[in-house]
Amino acid sequence: MAHANARTNVFARRLIVERVAAGWPAAHVAEQLGVSRATVYKWVRRYAEGGDAALGDRSSRPRRMPTRTPKWVEQRVLAARRRRRRGAVALASELGLNPSTVGRILARHAVPHLAAIDPITGEPVRGSRCSPHRYEHRTPGSMIHVDVKKLGRIPAGGGWRLHGREAKVSVANRHKKTKIGYDYVHTAIDDHTRLAYSEVLADEKDHTCAAFLHRALAWFAAHNIRVRRVLTDNALVYRRGTDWGWVCTAWSIKRRFTKPGCPWTNGKAERFNRTLLNEWAYARPWTSNTSRRRGLDRFLHHYNTQRGHSALGGRPPISRLAA
Repeated sequence: MAHANARTNVFARRLIVERVAAGWPAAHVAEQLGVSRATVYKWVRRYAEGGDAALGDRSSRPRRMPTRTPKWVEQRVLAARRRRRRGAVALASELGLNPSTVGRILARHAVPHLAAIDPITGEPVRGSRCSPHRYEHRTPGSMIHVDVKKLGRIPAGGGWRLHGREAKVSVANRHKKTKIGYDYVHTAIDDHTRLAYSEVLADEKDHTCAAFLHRALAWFAAHNIRVRRVLTDNALVYRRGTDWGWVCTAWSIKRRFTKPGCPWTNGKAERFNRTLLNEWAYARPWTSNTSRRRGLDRFLHHYNTQRGHSALGGRPPISRLAA
């Protein structure tokens, strides 16, 4: 990859060499490509020394770094970390260094965080959460993930996020002795396409969850997605709910449940809940509960049709359905 401020790339540098070799004056080549004559001579010289390989980008790292921490100091920091198994602040105090310097040394040598090692032996006890293998069903509708996120309702006029916790004369403080209640955001997300359907409902009882599932399945069917499995946690409404079971039977859907104590089994729904909080529920200080509810539809449309998804190569979920 070319440097951010580079005037030429490998193709342009090869063009410089070819034109100079063909007898073009260096001044004419420089004028056509918008570079200086010194640049033309530089790439001609590098090509003569190393061929095509010399036309690539070189590291911009300086040959000398007089202010870099000496290697013997780095070795002291690493030895103290292995011996003491303490953080950057404690090690800096012991060695007489700046904590930020110690932190950079530990990061440069890929020293694991304290939370990832055994405090007694120093052996790694926690692997990386990042995996090169992405779990995913191959076809749309093969499985949908269903979950519920509970949100505190917003009092009329706005809550503490709008007026501040210390506001004296505002509706933000009047509700503290009165119960406002909660909203329940029900979500169904397709495992393959990441298409999401959500509703804000009053509770998470059996009838409410079953009615939501029916509407979600109808919404997916309108997008030509036939759902065959539904994955939920082990809440009683999903395990033993009568209405929930009837809806699953009516739509010929197999029920699947997460492993107890392992919420990451339903990770796509859990991750979508975090996206809901960051980009909708807490993205702005809402003035009322009604306005926040209305904002959910706009967010879902943006999420499904415009927002780039990291698991889809920067494309929106609707792109997979179209493919």
